[in-house]
Amino acid sequence: MSLALAVALGAAVGAPARYLLDAAVSGRSRSRLPLGILAVNLLGCLAVGVLAGAEPSTTTVRLAGLGFLGSFTTASTLAWDVIAVGARSRRAGAVLLALHVVVGLALTAVGLVVARAVG
Repeated sequence: MSLALAVALGAAVGAPARYLLDAAVSGRSRSRLPLGILAVNLLGCLAVGVLAGAEPSTTTVRLAGLGFLGSFTTASTLAWDVIAVGARSRRAGAVLLALHVVVGLALTAVGLVVARAVG
């Protein structure tokens, strides 16, 4: 499989997965914070840590990492949500951004450690 095709196939699955998880979490939440995208991005951080720790083949990195996780997680939606929440409350916007960055980095490290321990 060509590497470009691997990225395209992963992306074709990642984007709908992001939409569905975001909708499921947001539909169940009473919070004014965009918890759906927070859940998507944190899960994606954990997954990229696992992927990095597993030391996969180039094709797997393209398919799962660049394709699936690249379209599953989203910096643009994060930016949009932080600005929208920040317009209502600067403190809430700052908390949301901090959750994405700090918890996301921590989950990436956890995923890396878990993958190395298992593998």
